[in-house]
Amino acid sequence: MTRNVASTPDNTAVRTALWRALHTHVDEPPHVLDDVVGARLAQDDDEWLERGDMAPAYSRGKRATIVGRARLTEDLVAEAASRGVDQYVILGAGLDTYAQRHPDAGSSITVFEIDQPETQAWKRNRLIELGYDVPEWLRLVPVDFEAHDDWWDRLQAAGFDTSRPAVVSWLGVTMYLTEQATTATLERVASLPPGSTLILTFFRPIEDLDPEDVPIRKASREGSRRAGTPFIGFYTPDQISALARQAGFAAVDHVSATDLTRRYFADRTDGLRPGSGEEALIATV
Repeated sequence: MTRNVASTPDNTAVRTALWRALHTHVDEPPHVLDDVVGARLAQDDDEWLERGDMAPAYSRGKRATIVGRARLTEDLVAEAASRGVDQYVILGAGLDTYAQRHPDAGSSITVFEIDQPETQAWKRNRLIELGYDVPEWLRLVPVDFEAHDDWWDRLQAAGFDTSRPAVVSWLGVTMYLTEQATTATLERVASLPPGSTLILTFFRPIEDLDPEDVPIRKASREGSRRAGTPFIGFYTPDQISALARQAGFAAVDHVSATDLTRRYFADRTDGLRPGSGEEALIATV
């Protein structure tokens, strides 16, 4: 049976998963992240490689950003776990595959994936269809944001302990939110105990982008607008850092595209490097 990518819950989540897989298909090893599971979730065959947005030259900077931010996040999770932090929350999980690629993680950590109810139901069914277990330590937390569900309450109902530290991942979301909504989430996470870490990504204003990154930003912006989820949140590093400090975080660390290149792409012979449009912030309590 062939599954059409368009039938999956969210086009952005699908594209992100496919870009992660494309890295292993077209880029030279060593791979920054080895993840083909998300592509299997999205589609049963390799027809996705023919998509226009999967053209290797076109998607080069964006897919490097996608795998770089995922690797950065998972390195943070591993470091925190070594300190005894045993809760990992993924806000807007989409087709994240951390649990499937780290099947032994449940011995030291509980993973909470938060997303829309239809996305969570689809993903659970698809994982089972592909033969993946949904273990007790992987909590799929459905939150109906459109009905104004409180994700914090839903998270606690799923077993999250707000009295213990956690790593919270919030990738590829802030560009869809108002500053007020972003601030509210920052304040929630900043209320966690010391030792907690938040990693988020943010879009820089288009005038800050390198010229080669402007076309894909414009195309993504138009696609998001047509899908009814326009980009509305743009920040300079100083602006997003200030929001995090005001929310109550003790320390913030801006991870630029150049920083990401130094960490994970410096010795590559193919010149692959992250684009300039999306960068990361690591905030600690």
